[in-house]
Amino acid sequence: MYKLTEGALDKIMNGIDIEKPVIQVLGHKKLTSSNSERYRLLVSDGLRANSFTMLATQLNYLITDNVLTEYTICEISKYALSSVNNSGKEKRVIIILDIEVIAPGNKVGRKIGNPTNMSKPEVETTKPNTSTAAYQHNGTAQKNTSSAHNSSSEISTTPIAALSPYQNKWVIKVRVLTKSQIRTWSNSRGDGKLFTIELVDESGEIRCTAFNNACDKFYDMIEPGNVYYISRCSLKPANKQFNTMKNDFEMTMTNDTEVVLCHENTEDIPTLQFNFSPISQLETMNKDEIIDVLGVVTTFGDLQHIVSQKTGKEHIKRDIHIVDNSGTTVSVTLWGKQAEDFDGSNNPIMAIKSARVGEFNGGKNLSVGITSIIEKDPDFPEAHKLRGWYTAGGHLENVKSLSRTGGGGGGGDINAPLYTFQEATDAKLGEKIDAADVFSVMATINMIRVENSIYKACPLESCKKKLVDQSTGVFKCEKCNKDYPNFVYRLLAMMNIADATGSRWITAFNEDAEKILGMSAQELGELKENDNDAYMQKFGDASFKRFTFGVRVKSEVFQDEMRLRHTCISVSPLNYKTHLAHLLKKVSKLANIEKLEN
Repeated sequence: MYKLTEGALDKIMNGIDIEKPVIQVLGHKKLTSSNSERYRLLVSDGLRANSFTMLATQLNYLITDNVLTEYTICEISKYALSSVNNSGKEKRVIIILDIEVIAPGNKVGRKIGNPTNMSKPEVETTKPNTSTAAYQHNGTAQKNTSSAHNSSSEISTTPIAALSPYQNKWVIKVRVLTKSQIRTWSNSRGDGKLFTIELVDESGEIRCTAFNNACDKFYDMIEPGNVYYISRCSLKPANKQFNTMKNDFEMTMTNDTEVVLCHENTEDIPTLQFNFSPISQLETMNKDEIIDVLGVVTTFGDLQHIVSQKTGKEHIKRDIHIVDNSGTTVSVTLWGKQAEDFDGSNNPIMAIKSARVGEFNGGKNLSVGITSIIEKDPDFPEAHKLRGWYTAGGHLENVKSLSRTGGGGGGGDINAPLYTFQEATDAKLGEKIDAADVFSVMATINMIRVENSIYKACPLESCKKKLVDQSTGVFKCEKCNKDYPNFVYRLLAMMNIADATGSRWITAFNEDAEKILGMSAQELGELKENDNDAYMQKFGDASFKRFTFGVRVKSEVFQDEMRLRHTCISVSPLNYKTHLAHLLKKVSKLANIEKLEN
């Protein structure tokens, strides 16, 4: 009833590739010598039984979920012939990379045939090293030629999924997906630096880290997107706190590590792969989960400079909002260079790999870290389908936002609820004690107070407080308690803005004020010194301009009276599509109310 591929195991051990061999599992054993969970299988082809067979770690669930039970009949669709060092001798081992169950063990219920045990498969030193040749279901060996070597010589490569700590003679052929910036550290044990790369081949993915000398040696030569032969790295269990790749191991470059660029036969090495989750699923995900997401950028905020309370270092961030056809939007925070380089004009589609789920004020958000990958307007079917949905009417849909705003901390949310000033008053925004509310408003600038709108600030990036001019060419920072011969200009613009229902005085700080005035604080400061009339004209030119303002409103006591203080937390050009959708929604709501009343 069940037919096995008789003789397949002998042939595989002798380097003959067999297409989709059918075997039977007779048992398994967990390896106690491995630092990571690995399983050794006893398999049979009806004639021979082989215990030198191992399961790739990404298939461990087949054991833990009781799929590969005794007598199970399977088809091996992808495997690798590798070797391990056993008491100084190299032993051949079959690494199963992909397998499909044909019949479960409880249905088969017996051993097929009368297989005899194979002798220990020692590798003959007179034969070429075939210990790392990988075979797929089509029966073709993945042996590759490097133009950096003799053109007639072949390099036998090990698939990533077959790597293990007790095997050190391997070469992998991999594509570099990402390369981080060089990071440095300094502690009681000394100084150091490192960078990380993420690697992929047809069998899986793995992260590799280079420290100090290896960092200097390889950083400039390794480029994302290229394919390399990499060998002589150490392997250890992956630290899942910092490593999000789907592999139980991670690699570290050593003084002996070799990296060779591969120019030929790179088509079989995958490029970046995504496994997208709908944005709506974030609502049920836990904090710090890692996901891939695809969305249309609806709004994007300005660059923000924040200072870490722990380290005192300044960080750059930018908040954007994306939406997908699940009818859900979420806030995404970009950091560093990704934040600086980002341009959200014309509602681009963003494919984000390895975004981290966060929580704030009872809502969900996403953060893009240094190992995350962003592709803008990617050319694949899911992106084209999403663009079609958004263009055909998705941009007008009433979507659900998973991100929440509020709190008294820094940073704005340009996707805050859109109100008129009268609606903000009716909703009593900002009237809660010791809490702030955030909203957005489409308003026109009536005027900006020129007096005290620009000041000389501390040049220290983590400070930027107003300096005291000592009239000696030296400026004192009372916060840092230091004297400086130089300073930087910063803006603090008090302005009155109005819509059809009312007006408010709001304070705009440096970055937002620069956007309103169309000039950097440094340029304005120099203009004031050299041409005061032109400086004044810049403030006049800003009058009667319209923007969408993000506003934080909070109650405070001033001269023994409670008042509402309004602070500008973001400024952006008018998004007419978003505003039209908002107006249509309000009109529809009014129409429904009128129907009910009639």
